[in-house]
Amino acid sequence: MKPGCAPMVTSETRAMNALAVTSSEEASVSSTQSRVTKSTTRTSSKIKPVEREHRVTNQPAFVLHSYPYKETSLIVEVFARDYGRVPLMAKGAKRPHSQLRGVLQTFQPLQVAWTGKSEVRTMVSAEWVGGLRPLERSALLCGFYLNELLVKLLARDDPHAALFDHYVAALNQLAHDEPPAIVLRKFELGLLKETGVAGNISAVAATGQPVLAEQLYVIDPERGPREATVSDTMPVVNGKTLLDMEAGDYTDTTTQQQSKFLMRHLLSHHLNGLTLNTRQILIDLMQL
Repeated sequence: MKPGCAPMVTSETRAMNALAVTSSEEASVSSTQSRVTKSTTRTSSKIKPVEREHRVTNQPAFVLHSYPYKETSLIVEVFARDYGRVPLMAKGAKRPHSQLRGVLQTFQPLQVAWTGKSEVRTMVSAEWVGGLRPLERSALLCGFYLNELLVKLLARDDPHAALFDHYVAALNQLAHDEPPAIVLRKFELGLLKETGVAGNISAVAATGQPVLAEQLYVIDPERGPREATVSDTMPVVNGKTLLDMEAGDYTDTTTQQQSKFLMRHLLSHHLNGLTLNTRQILIDLMQL
């Protein structure tokens, strides 16, 4: 191991653990839902016709996170291009000779198939597609941060093909050592836009008038941009910062600094009190 690498390894482990904080709760909920479903099925099986099984095949997807289920299986949250965030049960994935054991890795492009209509569906197959370089060191931590954002802000079964493409682009940029802060800001704003909680930030929300580069503004998380006042407690930013962000141009150092605090404010609001554990690790290590 190279000198100075030990803290980063520890931080990567912390990032992985951060995504698993709610795993036991999710497993408990899933178990309860399963018991309810079985009970309902026993009660109603005599009067309801058998429903046709729903099957999805050849779906591009990424693993967001996974956690153990019973002795040999996993519950895997995947981000699928045409289906959004989907929970899948990977039966036997923890067995030593399972074909799924080495495939279900984060940040690797997969082609996934599943079946079922319940909240947690059953994974049928997962194949590694390739085409992306692996994430390492600080880029790996940033990848875990993107995954936590998707897990906590994206509703299940809510498809976002454009957001999926944003995610692939962000992973590719991180893998090729592009500035992490800029990659994260672009993805954060894209996520809020694609999920419908942010609109055009280059226009004043109330009037539709273009934002002026020399004017000062705040972004109301529920309404959008407006001119700043002396009593505002929200982050105040230059109009140029909003114009740069809308255009995806983060070359200006002022835009980089102001966009960081602005996005932190907007994400905190839309997370409704949920903590982003991986972000705190990034703040501690890299001031992102």
